[in-house]
Amino acid sequence: MFGADETLRGGGLAIYCLFYNAEKRSLDVLKTEFPAEGPFSYPCLTTLLPAAAWYERELHDMFGLVPEGHPDLRPLVLHESFPPDFHPLLKQTPVDCQCHGHREYEMMTSTGEGLFEVPVGPIHAGIIEPGHFRFSQAGEAMLQLDAKLFFTHRGIEKALEGKTPWEAMPVIERICGACSVANSLSFCQAVEKLSEAQVPYRAWLLRTLALELERLYNHVGDTGNICAGVGFSPVISMGARLKEYLMQLNELLAGNRFLRGLIVPGGVAMDADDKILEEIEDVLKEVEKVYADMVHIMWEQANFVNRIRTTGIVRENTAFDLAMVGVGARASGIARDSRKDMGFGIYDELAFDVVVEHTGDVEARIKVRVGEVAQSISLVRQLIAKLRRNADTELQVDLGQLRTLEGSWGISESARGDNIHWLLLDENGRIDRCFIRSASYPNWPALTVAVQGDIIPDFPLINKSFELCYACIDR
Repeated sequence: MFGADETLRGGGLAIYCLFYNAEKRSLDVLKTEFPAEGPFSYPCLTTLLPAAAWYERELHDMFGLVPEGHPDLRPLVLHESFPPDFHPLLKQTPVDCQCHGHREYEMMTSTGEGLFEVPVGPIHAGIIEPGHFRFSQAGEAMLQLDAKLFFTHRGIEKALEGKTPWEAMPVIERICGACSVANSLSFCQAVEKLSEAQVPYRAWLLRTLALELERLYNHVGDTGNICAGVGFSPVISMGARLKEYLMQLNELLAGNRFLRGLIVPGGVAMDADDKILEEIEDVLKEVEKVYADMVHIMWEQANFVNRIRTTGIVRENTAFDLAMVGVGARASGIARDSRKDMGFGIYDELAFDVVVEHTGDVEARIKVRVGEVAQSISLVRQLIAKLRRNADTELQVDLGQLRTLEGSWGISESARGDNIHWLLLDENGRIDRCFIRSASYPNWPALTVAVQGDIIPDFPLINKSFELCYACIDR
């Protein structure tokens, strides 16, 4: 759910909602328009669709659209240092606007005899990005968690306005380091839908290979990171070492560890020869073997299993109400995976299963990752076999004249879930509106539900089991 300012085209403000259409394996787009002179209010959707809560708060921040009856209309993106009437995605607001002021923000806490608050962040030990967590405690039990995020919002959607799709690519692939391929692929699909040209088959093979390698290094590293929540040092080290092997593969394939510069509108910028493919196969054999040992060590430790079982539960109905995606959704029994649901690219040609667990706890989220590592290794091997059989040399195609004033979308399945970009070009072929919905965005609200009833020492473990990204929402 996102907004757009269409006043430069003779309209007013607009709200777009994207809904998954299972029959068409596509996204349906609903739009409502507001006249340029207002009023800019509408009946809120959050009371009917809890998943709309963050979207409506962001619409209020960025466009001044007011969801009447919203249960929590505190600022989401814009913190206390912004004036109340500042709405950065309105066209009248310049990109380089220097705006300072003050607005109120009150953390939500529980009150009562014997209850107390524990503030954590926004500055954390280590290298993670800022986020503030306010716990309401009864003894060690967490009764309530309020999370305040978006401390380093970069205004990327505003900064993209006026750029061509090709000028936007260096920004798009840097939205998040861990999701470079997913963001690039979603954006490029949105661009390519505005063209009559077809992306070459070999380019799709290489794109899919990169997406699965990105999923692999994330899942392998995250398995070790989750164990950091309980100080399980041997597994932490094993996960970090395997992640390093995989990131070195990325550099071999794309010339850098985050696979940037590989995917471009119309195809890919570089090929993978037999030597590279052989190196990928050799490294995967080692990763597969050591990862199996790593998982075996985890399940053999009764104390570790005791910590992760029934901890941080998100039930299926909650995951559905919040429209969760990725590992978080699949660990709670929802078989949602855009690779199967949407069949983008060449995934319909590939054999793989959607890994689903049903207990919704930390253990289930680990099990989903472990299963997906095996699936991704299998997918990479299938892709290598197809690349060897494919004799095409064409890697990218000229997209020609792109259609303008016509919205389009692209989707990919990142390591955290489906990643969506919606794009509209103005009459000159430059970006009028680009909306970016990372997989972390719908899953962050679930963290505040997952911790309820658990003890505060389990918060790092629960948090790491989702492995949500700050940069992805600070777009």
